[in-house]
Amino acid sequence: MNREEQAAGGTADERRNRMIIVSNRLPVVIANDAHERWTVRGGSGGLVTALAPVLRHRGGTWVGWPGVPAEREAPVADLLERATTDAGYTLHAVPLSQQEVDDFYYGFSNEITWPLFHDLQSHCVFRPQYWQVYEEVNRRFAHAVLEHCAESDFIWIHDYHLMSVGKTLREAGSCSPSAFFLHIPFPPLDIFLKLPWRFEILRHLLEYDLIGFQTPRDKKNFVQCVRSLAKDVTVGRSRPLTALHTHNRRVLVGAFPISIDFDEFADAAASREVADTAWYVHEDLPNRKILLGVDRLDYTKGIPEKLEAFRAALRKYPDLHRKVSLIQIVVPSRHHIPRYARLKQEIERRVSEINGEFTRPGWVPIHYIYRHLDRRELLAYYRTAEIALITPLKDGMNLVAKEYCASNLEGNGVLILSEFAGAVAQLHRWALLVNPHDSEGIADAIHRAFTMTEEERRRRMLRLRRSVRRQNIYWWVDSFLAAAVRKRLRDYPFIEPYSYAQDILGQT
Repeated sequence: MNREEQAAGGTADERRNRMIIVSNRLPVVIANDAHERWTVRGGSGGLVTALAPVLRHRGGTWVGWPGVPAEREAPVADLLERATTDAGYTLHAVPLSQQEVDDFYYGFSNEITWPLFHDLQSHCVFRPQYWQVYEEVNRRFAHAVLEHCAESDFIWIHDYHLMSVGKTLREAGSCSPSAFFLHIPFPPLDIFLKLPWRFEILRHLLEYDLIGFQTPRDKKNFVQCVRSLAKDVTVGRSRPLTALHTHNRRVLVGAFPISIDFDEFADAAASREVADTAWYVHEDLPNRKILLGVDRLDYTKGIPEKLEAFRAALRKYPDLHRKVSLIQIVVPSRHHIPRYARLKQEIERRVSEINGEFTRPGWVPIHYIYRHLDRRELLAYYRTAEIALITPLKDGMNLVAKEYCASNLEGNGVLILSEFAGAVAQLHRWALLVNPHDSEGIADAIHRAFTMTEEERRRRMLRLRRSVRRQNIYWWVDSFLAAAVRKRLRDYPFIEPYSYAQDILGQT
């Protein structure tokens, strides 16, 4: 193997049809330990679970920010090499300064894109500097991809942080097929129009070969924006994929709802240590049904609204008193940002008010937990809770709903789900749907779940579990990559007709 081949990741044959994954963060966590020594450990989450086997089997590279500002001078290269010694693929870090993290991640990504795409435009801060840095960081990610990519590789870019990477790839003359998947909702036209850089973002997204969204609604919103704002683009057939034709290219657009590793959750929930922890939870809360809320600290999750709905239920239905308890888990997130700190204070104020109004000897209506839970604890709460109360104001998918179903081994849980969670497109028939802004409607749903017969609970949960098991994380990857393969065979005939989807099926 010569030096050029080694730098590129192997010989030409070894590098054929690799996958290049690009995300804001690498699938590892770099941090200082108690002795100020740098450590690296594997990341968690559905994306890592789903894509690591593909990279391991075919070879490739994962490109992303290591999570440490460049000023910290961490030995990133050595740590990443150590983390992937036996992984079968490589990690490539994109260094970012603290100022770039502030403007690109906390700025454009989370003060503009995140609230706007969740229909909360009043939370947006439209600073031109954010856009300038966002563009620059996206260019840097694109150049990092180009350093490690061959023509026959497939580039898969993830989420709202990196919508503009495809533009730089095209400008640089990249011939590799590229795809983009948006993990959050895509807004309707009237909201997207409020983005000062709407034309640029739309054009940059149209540089990809395949664009994936969580739900048909998100796909429809995007196509509507294209029809209205990109007059030179023609829209073709709409099932199962929509074809968009620009002056020189064809772009496919589809809905690919992300999911979880059902068997992994179910098997872990069945473990002895989880069963023991679940038993202790019910021992501490005897003779009552448990409602469970699990949310990251974020204004899109509708936590204050959920608490108000629970208050309404306790006021309207006295038969719930002493018979139900709400365990509300809030996972810390961005608490140093004033808006999130105020949200935390608001949540804690409402919890205190509700407990002050309804607590009686031997019964506290809300048990509030503000911390990161380890996997054993979380699965124990999933397994224990008779009712899951999942009511985001807007969510791309909400995997907590699917995790709850997979972990509900007894099959007698009830899922109360917001109409505005992406998961509703798949789970709507067997969940109790609510409007997160309708406290009385949620109160009624809580009482209905509380009084539901065991037969109906089991019938609903059986269907929910079957649906999540069938459309699991591997199904998501397979369906997305199968669409990419079809696109590639038509528009990139020089690339070997290899199906990545077959790799996933082979791994499962």
